[in-house]
Amino acid sequence: MPRILFLLFSLSVMTMMFVAKFGLDSHFQQATQGMPNIRDHTAESRMVRDMLRDRELRHNREVTILRDRIGSLENELKSAQERVHNLTQLAAARPTVAEITSKEILEGKTIVIQNKTEDFIRYFQEKVKAAEIHQGVALKTEYDIVAFDRFTLNRVYMHEPGLGKRVIEKPIGYKKRDLFEMVAFGVDQLNVNRSENTKPYTFEDFLEGVFRTEPTSGSHYELYFRNKDTNSPYSYVKLVMMRPFGPPMQIRNNTMSTSQEWVNLILPLSGRVDTFRLFMDRFISTCIKQDKRVYLTVVYFGKEGLREVKNIMSQIAKTYKFKHLKLVTLNEKFARGRGLQIGALNWKSGDTLLFLCDVDIVFNNEFLERCRLNAERGKRVYYPIVFSLYNPNVVYALQDMQIPSLKDQLIISKDTGFWRDFGYGMTCQFRSDFLKIKGFDEQITGWGGEDVFLYQKYVRSDYMVIRATDPGIFHLWHEKVCDPNLSSEQYKSCIRSKALNEASHSQLGLLAFKDEVDVHKGFENSKKKQVL
Repeated sequence: MPRILFLLFSLSVMTMMFVAKFGLDSHFQQATQGMPNIRDHTAESRMVRDMLRDRELRHNREVTILRDRIGSLENELKSAQERVHNLTQLAAARPTVAEITSKEILEGKTIVIQNKTEDFIRYFQEKVKAAEIHQGVALKTEYDIVAFDRFTLNRVYMHEPGLGKRVIEKPIGYKKRDLFEMVAFGVDQLNVNRSENTKPYTFEDFLEGVFRTEPTSGSHYELYFRNKDTNSPYSYVKLVMMRPFGPPMQIRNNTMSTSQEWVNLILPLSGRVDTFRLFMDRFISTCIKQDKRVYLTVVYFGKEGLREVKNIMSQIAKTYKFKHLKLVTLNEKFARGRGLQIGALNWKSGDTLLFLCDVDIVFNNEFLERCRLNAERGKRVYYPIVFSLYNPNVVYALQDMQIPSLKDQLIISKDTGFWRDFGYGMTCQFRSDFLKIKGFDEQITGWGGEDVFLYQKYVRSDYMVIRATDPGIFHLWHEKVCDPNLSSEQYKSCIRSKALNEASHSQLGLLAFKDEVDVHKGFENSKKKQVL
């Protein structure tokens, strides 16, 4: 590259010198050769002068352009020489693999390998040997098996449906990049040392594959291609590949203090006074008596029940001398998104950490600390996956048990509830980030939708979304009524949520076959009586 630039520079200098020395004289001679000797005042002499003047102007412009180009080439040549010099110094001073530190990777200087190259390679070889690839590994139970997912270039058949509850889907996002990269790698491997006289392998020769991820070793892939070296339809080429995990590496080490981090809990509400009274009882226990760093903003819609809500909040403020309560009233139809938006905008004391909440939520001190630890101003927002409790009238009736106290119902098990991985209503984020992303869509009224749109805004931005199960926050079961005036999509979502909230699959099955269960119970009771 420097040689090419130098050659261009030399040619440009020579061109400029030639034009500067011979261009004008040559033009003048060509223009005046063979012209008759006539007086200047004639029309022909004026035309010749104008022509010469035009050519001189064009010549001057060309010289100026050439000078600018030469200056640009000189600057490029100088930059290229500096880059070559820097690369030479870097190559001379490049540290050995063992000398590279994790600090350098964070500064973007180089890659990190904390041991010698040989040790690093040996680490990967041990990971491959430990993986269940060459031979089976003895496991304790059938639950230890890590199942494969089957895939083609446009379909993934999943044994775990995940958030979308789909058993088949198109590969998208990270999964698509991962699978397509492995197929491309497989195609390249098949074409290594392949003669020019034979057709190369392409993506069209890929038939299907399976993949899985083992937590301690890495991702395991088995790809099947059509054998291009035979005409048999039953001949295949199988590639077994692995993307091993690297050794553990520390990225950051910093201390954090939450002692001065207050949380502004925003609660939209309309009616449901008895439920609000129970919420405030829990607020007293968790926030006023224990955490002591929570501010409550209630945004109330309508007038019905407003007086009772005011009395509840006034009584708590007076009894516990708690000043961090605020009631904002709106004489409008309930819209959760608008309520949360008004609550966030109503805060006038600078930036604060928001906890967007609902009246059916139960949380403890541990959750409030996670709220503070996982949200970071300008960088991260926290979206906990809430544990949603089933209908206690179903759960405990099927076990012939009385419904226990609320505290005793807060148990995480497959019979008491489920992780609400489709819910995005509970979130912790700083007010400045909420306003920067432009908050909720206030056009959405009634049930559902507004929280999903806010979540999607963060997902599509450069914020890091911390999405994780949180054992410190519960969604209480309550009767759900789906308004027939909702849009078709909202109504379907409401019905779907209602069905999922009621009971587990097996519990709903017991209810569906209740008659058969009762017959069996009667048969068992008659047998016991006969024994007695």
